[in-house]
Amino acid sequence: MATVIRLTRMGRKKKPFYRIVVTDSRKRRDGGWIESLGYYNPLKESDNVKFDSEKLTYWIGVGAKMSDRVAVLTGNK
Repeated sequence: MATVIRLTRMGRKKKPFYRIVVTDSRKRRDGGWIESLGYYNPLKESDNVKFDSEKLTYWIGVGAKMSDRVAVLTGNK
């Protein structure tokens, strides 16, 4: 199974909120996910990204690929 770390959209119309999740790469953007690692809230000015760095390191260690946006948000690019 090819796993990927990417954003899944939550919230309502015109009020986006994203979770940073680990999911199967073949699933839809908002399909089921394996584990939630944190969140990204683009509407907040400060403290808009929060994630568990230990879980992120674990999933990268077992072969999960990060999407471009998640790499930028977490500072791993």
